[in-house]
Amino acid sequence: MEIATIVVLVVLALAGFYVISTYNRFQTLKNGAEATLGQVQVALKKRLDMISQLVDSVKSYAKFERETLEKVTELRSSVLKPPTPSELGSIERESRSLLGNLLLTVEAYPELKTSEVVKELTSSIKSIEDELARHRYTYNNIVQEFNTKTDTFPSNLIARNFGFKKMEYLEFEEEVKEKPDVSWSL
Repeated sequence: MEIATIVVLVVLALAGFYVISTYNRFQTLKNGAEATLGQVQVALKKRLDMISQLVDSVKSYAKFERETLEKVTELRSSVLKPPTPSELGSIERESRSLLGNLLLTVEAYPELKTSEVVKELTSSIKSIEDELARHRYTYNNIVQEFNTKTDTFPSNLIARNFGFKKMEYLEFEEEVKEKPDVSWSL
């Protein structure tokens, strides 16, 4: 009887250890995803700040609609709220569209695209695009591991019992998966 009791206690201890370690892994992944999503927010805010600076540089050369400036301001305030991955995707699409329109305007003014301020801003925007790509990649990898654990046995039992639900990937539409081209041939 003693051996059976010891075996049962060892099995219960191992099961308890598994539950605790799996729960902790879910929490670690969830926290990592939230932190990375915050980094995406920061990078998008940086992008919008730089677009705003680029608008300021370009508006002396070209006439911009008030709507463009208002849209940048609106996007900057919306990225400061804690958005969902799909809301971040929408902000990303809109800011990328604004950036594309600005770059077309700059392209139309040769003296503007050789301006030091514009060169520095476009260089900074390139680095922000790289940063955004890294953060999206990291976030989606974390979400993939989290979602795999919620789908696979036996970790799915722990996910179900502790209320862990699959997380949403940070997806952008196909046409915006590539970085915008912010370089010009001079």
